[in-house]
Amino acid sequence: MLGLYIHIPFCVKKCKYCDFNSYKIIEGEKDRFLSDLKKEMSLYKNKNRKISSIFFGGGTPSILKNEDIKMIMQEVEENFYIDKNAEISMECNPGTLNEDKLKFMKSIGINRLSIGLQAVQEDLLNFIGRIHTYEQFEKNYMQARDVGFENINIDLMYNLPNQTLENWKETLKKVVDLNPEHISAYSLILEEGTKLYDMYMNEEFEMGDEDLDIEMYEYTINYLKSKGYNQYEISNYAKDGYECKHNILYWKCKNYIGLGPGASGYINNIRYNNERGLDSYHDKLSNNQKPIEFFEELTLKDKIEEKIIMGLRMNEGIIFKDFEEFGIDFESKYREQLNKQIELNLIIKTHKGIKLTQRGREISNSVFLDYID
Repeated sequence: MLGLYIHIPFCVKKCKYCDFNSYKIIEGEKDRFLSDLKKEMSLYKNKNRKISSIFFGGGTPSILKNEDIKMIMQEVEENFYIDKNAEISMECNPGTLNEDKLKFMKSIGINRLSIGLQAVQEDLLNFIGRIHTYEQFEKNYMQARDVGFENINIDLMYNLPNQTLENWKETLKKVVDLNPEHISAYSLILEEGTKLYDMYMNEEFEMGDEDLDIEMYEYTINYLKSKGYNQYEISNYAKDGYECKHNILYWKCKNYIGLGPGASGYINNIRYNNERGLDSYHDKLSNNQKPIEFFEELTLKDKIEEKIIMGLRMNEGIIFKDFEEFGIDFESKYREQLNKQIELNLIIKTHKGIKLTQRGREISNSVFLDYID
């Protein structure tokens, strides 16, 4: 099982909350990037291992022209062996889609869309710097259905500035009424270096308190469950059989190749991050070097801790038997942490291992820290 992540670092404009590696699109820079990406793929060429999932992230991958997307897919097929049942996802923003582009993407093998919406209220969309209206989103969503996409995720955010619980309930209802296969719902995190962070520091708005954040989260879980969406990870909900294969690959600590500026990858115990800047990314590739800025070989301790954290993120939780490959008896090694967290109702034991309770999910970072030395 091997995944492929391709980072497209361009947007129409940067959203105020975004700290992802992205830049306003400029035609010349885009063309140079595409040439560099083609070169980077050739440095990872391997036709022997099956690629089980491909994820185009960003940035806004759907900002690319049809011929750009076609070139990338052709290069992927040239350099890698793609499983015939591979999940191939593309992140999209309303306002960068139309019926022709959606038809084209489907025709070249993209079979899953992840559409960023965040909220349905126009004032909230404007405040966080989105480039689209709810009406544009709904039009693009319907076009995607019309051209035959049968696996669509919608990205949402809660605890936004000035967002009420009623706003959030309205957002969830409108989205569920559209009947997507998958919904991702994330609590806003103010990241240093973003426009929204600066606005907060300048006291231009107040954040909702922790109690509201938890109330929104609990409502999300219960409401979506009542509508047939299973929570399979802290922030992700899916109808049966539509869990995101690519993200599960991350959470199960499987191998994946990361391509593009700022992308990360994990191959054979080596975790790496690419150069973030378009120029530094280009310079290394010009010298026939992989554009890696940083890499580290994970120690046994690193791998154990990562497997615990990633495992607890998923609703199935940790399976004790999975830790035998590291030569440890999980229950013996972490007896003190387990007893404490069970007593505090943060985890429960299953017939195979442990998983977070609802209370545990709400303060998951604190739970994770107990296992990090």
